[in-house]
Amino acid sequence: SVASSSAGSDAELMDGAYFRSCAGMLKVAQMISLLIGFISVNNSPWTDYSAYSFFQIVTMCDLVMILFFYIIHIFRIYRKLTCVSWPLAEFLHYLIGTILLLIGSIVAASKSYNLTGLVAGATFGFLATILCVLSMWSSYKVSCITQSTSK
Repeated sequence: SVASSSAGSDAELMDGAYFRSCAGMLKVAQMISLLIGFISVNNSPWTDYSAYSFFQIVTMCDLVMILFFYIIHIFRIYRKLTCVSWPLAEFLHYLIGTILLLIGSIVAASKSYNLTGLVAGATFGFLATILCVLSMWSSYKVSCITQSTSK
């Protein structure tokens, strides 16, 4: 009975279905593309310090926030902290983060001077921007359209 109760609490603690869900896989793809973009830029010779430091800060902040929301969904923290509107918080994060990531990627691409590492970093920045737009659309669909149809 102890083994079954601990297995039941583990099942309640973690949401295993979120790993395989579209939203979960999208978050993993975003984190991977942001990490590759960061590493590409970090290991390249810089031509413009301000452009690439901004790009690195934006990619790392987005990566940390996406990981934060991923952990919130995996461990179902949103069920315990009901004082926060998690769909709205996630939507606002994606809105602000996507705009900053798009700006950073455009600036990084324009200042790359055909250096392969910098071009790769900007490319993965654009890929992460597209993935963030998809997540923003799906979180908008969940938070806003679902609420408006339930009234």
